[in-house]
Amino acid sequence: MINVAVLGARGRMGSTVVRAVEEAPDLALVAALDFEDSLAAASEAGADVAVDFTVPSSAEANVHALIEAGIHAVVGTTGWTDAALTRVREHCLSAPGVGVLVAPNFALGAVLAMRFSAAAAAYFESVEVIELHHPDKVDAPSGTASHTAAGIAAARAAAGVAVSPDATTHDPDGARGAIVDGVHVHSVRLRGLVAHEEVLMGNPGEMFTIRHDSFDRVSFMPGVLLGVRNVGRHPGLTVGLEHFMTL
Repeated sequence: MINVAVLGARGRMGSTVVRAVEEAPDLALVAALDFEDSLAAASEAGADVAVDFTVPSSAEANVHALIEAGIHAVVGTTGWTDAALTRVREHCLSAPGVGVLVAPNFALGAVLAMRFSAAAAAYFESVEVIELHHPDKVDAPSGTASHTAAGIAAARAAAGVAVSPDATTHDPDGARGAIVDGVHVHSVRLRGLVAHEEVLMGNPGEMFTIRHDSFDRVSFMPGVLLGVRNVGRHPGLTVGLEHFMTL
């Protein structure tokens, strides 16, 4: 039995995680904490793993506190910078038995879409990413889209493929979107959406599209539980759920 604490337990994702943990026969919910609660309660409750679905402004501090307490962390909060990940990675060196998983997306289909996109991107002249989310999301582009673009860029660089052609020289309003490692990423915020991503790849005369849709937050729960069950076997910082999957 794995004892689990959930941080951000009254939020949209956190409350869904609480229900998933309660329904899992091999997991025990020992603490459901929100912004006004002390993280010390997770340790006092005997948590082995804490799941963080809070906000970008507090997630890093939460993770450092969990490392100090010797509690494994599974983090779905997005908005992480390279510098923040480096600080967590270095902190983990002082707690060699603690594992931290930061995943841009916990939907298994989204993880597969990221992997498939990286595998295919080297075969197409042009690649762009479109991510679509509900308007309550605070960060753009999404962590999933940034992770997808970074994987695509790395695969193209390894294969010696040039950056996608683009003759745009005048874009005062940013219509061409953000650029992540040379890959254009476009963000849509629309009521009625949950979490969606399209990767568009083009060659002369053809277009290849990889799309993933999460219509309900329950789609993330198999990945969250996979992370909870496996994070203790992976000391240090792991970025991306794909490292816990046999792909």
